[in-house]
Amino acid sequence: MYFSPTWHLSLHIFYIRCHPIVPLTKTSKRATRDHKAAYVQEVREAVDNHDHVFLFSFENMRSNKFKDIRLHFRPKPGSMEDAPTRIFLGKNKLLQVALGRTPEDEYADNLRHVSQKISESVGLLCTSKSKDEVIEYFENFCEPDFARAGFVSPRDVFITNEMLANHPVSMMEQQFRKQGLPVKIDNGKIVLLDDKQEHRLCKQGETLSPEKCKALSHFGIKLSEFRVKLVCHWSKDGEFSDLE
Repeated sequence: MYFSPTWHLSLHIFYIRCHPIVPLTKTSKRATRDHKAAYVQEVREAVDNHDHVFLFSFENMRSNKFKDIRLHFRPKPGSMEDAPTRIFLGKNKLLQVALGRTPEDEYADNLRHVSQKISESVGLLCTSKSKDEVIEYFENFCEPDFARAGFVSPRDVFITNEMLANHPVSMMEQQFRKQGLPVKIDNGKIVLLDDKQEHRLCKQGETLSPEKCKALSHFGIKLSEFRVKLVCHWSKDGEFSDLE
């Protein structure tokens, strides 16, 4: 039986015509669009199922800190809550779409005012807990936190030989030097140079560098605070109030 030298090429062309290649970008765009629509619907259902909507802002988000907030608003065993509190973080544009930006497209009366305040680091809290209870909780919520680069120190911080002695020589001596601490090894311990008993790591009002923030974390010193600030409130009867 004779086969043309180009028979394999013809077969390949036939296969492509019967099985057209679909670019991954097309499928991903559709999946992304569906995901966005589902998120918008999820937010709107949360609005429908709860009495209050709060917009809150935050700085230096850390998931382990925000976990306490989620746990606080989680229904307690035996709770009679019809709908558990919902919290939405990020995706600001989708939150605005869900709530509506104008009187014509807002999902419910006056929700556009909430939407107009959505910017930067914010989140949405949909709950049926009372307004006063939510406000009181966030007014009292404060968690000590490690400072990040650019943070302004609220006080002087001193490092002593006793504090240095708690760290392994082989692992930390070089790191402390890189972080600006004047240290040496003496009799198998890390100590300050020139027989000093303490060294000021940072002073009040100083803008902290990444190196000093790392040093503070090594000593477990938390200068910052993680807080969540309520921006505004909306209730199911259409009442809107600015909480800033």
